[in-house]
Amino acid sequence: MNARMSSLMHFLAGDAQADRVVPPTGYTARLTVFAAASMAFLAVFALALSLATGRVADRWGEALAKSLTIRITAPVDQMDAQVLAVMEILATTPGVKNARPLGDDEQRALLEPWFGPDLPLDQLPIPKLIEVVEDGEGFDADGLRARLAGEAPGAILDDHTRWREPLVRAAKRLRALGFVAIVLIAALSGVVITLAASAALAANEQVIRVLRLVGARDRYIAHAFVRRYTLRALGGSSVGTVLGALAIFLMPSTGDQGNFLTGLGFEGWQWLWPLLIPPLAALAAFGATRRTAQTVLQEKR
Repeated sequence: MNARMSSLMHFLAGDAQADRVVPPTGYTARLTVFAAASMAFLAVFALALSLATGRVADRWGEALAKSLTIRITAPVDQMDAQVLAVMEILATTPGVKNARPLGDDEQRALLEPWFGPDLPLDQLPIPKLIEVVEDGEGFDADGLRARLAGEAPGAILDDHTRWREPLVRAAKRLRALGFVAIVLIAALSGVVITLAASAALAANEQVIRVLRLVGARDRYIAHAFVRRYTLRALGGSSVGTVLGALAIFLMPSTGDQGNFLTGLGFEGWQWLWPLLIPPLAALAAFGATRRTAQTVLQEKR
């Protein structure tokens, strides 16, 4: 443990002579910092999208799972009798927490986005809707359908399964795509840093040759490149993460009623997730630069 800590402290402190091998400025330095900051910024949004999609899907799934609708289609003179029969059935059905017929204003509000605000419900053959909320244990949907078919033929139970299942599948795919995007962002960041390190090594070929002549080993030279580019990636990704988190924090939110766009963000302990992005970016830069340095120095022997 002490040896590892000593190596880490030496890595962070660096070597002034070895650091001269790596140009402190130039396009490769700017490219590394800019790439790390940009990728971290995008990773914050991909992470926020994945988490927000999961939250919205869970909320919608729970709401739809506990709320059902019974649709009653019957002649006007039989509608009240059908509604009364359905309410009596629900009152004696184990697992039903409560049930109530929707009023005309509520049904009009449901249909308003499609038909406008002036829908004449009293002149149109619109089914009557009864909202059913089940308790924690739930009820036997097949048994309730059988009772409705026998005692209220115009009543149809809709348990929202056909709406809930596609929503859950889509949410899971969106969440998976978000994490795939994070992996691709990390891979692209590694590629950019690899190209930058290769360009820096090629530009300093004469310096590397002189260092070898005075006895410097390839491990000593590679360490200088690895340290400089790792710290650049760490610094750039830290800036990108802060900017991304700030942008997420400033986005408007509509609370529990929002969708995954207006509700995009982190909640509670989820704000700790972006803190993992800079060290992971530094780790990716460390691996990419070390591999690149070893390969290029081996080729230039």
